[in-house]
Amino acid sequence: MKIRSILFVCKGNICRSPLAEGIASRMNEENKWNLTISSCATSAYHVGNPPHDKSIKAAKLNGIDISHQRSRRINVYSDMEFDLIIAMDSENKRDILALGFDKEKVFKLGEFSNNEDVPDPYYENTDRAFLQVYELLEKLLKNMFISLGFLES
Repeated sequence: MKIRSILFVCKGNICRSPLAEGIASRMNEENKWNLTISSCATSAYHVGNPPHDKSIKAAKLNGIDISHQRSRRINVYSDMEFDLIIAMDSENKRDILALGFDKEKVFKLGEFSNNEDVPDPYYENTDRAFLQVYELLEKLLKNMFISLGFLES
C-alpha cells in the first residue's frame, strides 16, 4: 500500500497529536514527501480549541508553529480516507478500532519502536513533561518513517 496520508490521534487533540502532526509535517516538508498529515481526538472535550499552550511552547522551542491547529473529533466517515491512522496510546487505538476503522490501517505510534505508549502530559501539566513528549514523538516518528520506507536508518 502506498502511503499518501497519515492521521495522528490522541484523546483530546490538544497535546500529543498536534505535536505529532507538527513534527511529521516538518519532516514531510523537509523531505518533499507530499503527504497529507492531520490530527484529531477520540473525544469531543476540546473541539474547536487550539493546542495546549505548553504543546505550542514545546513545538515553538523546536522551530514548529502549531498554534493554527484546532481540535476536532475523529469521524468514521471523513477520516476513513487516511492511509494510516496513528494512535498515541493503547486506549486511543482501542477507541479508534471500536469506531469501525480498518485494523490494517490503525497503529499505535510505539509499535514502530518498542511498543510504548506516548504518555499524556495534560495531567502533569509541566513544561518538562511536554518537552519530554515532544522528544519522544520526534524519536518515534523517525522510527515510523524509517519503518515505512520514507527514511533510511
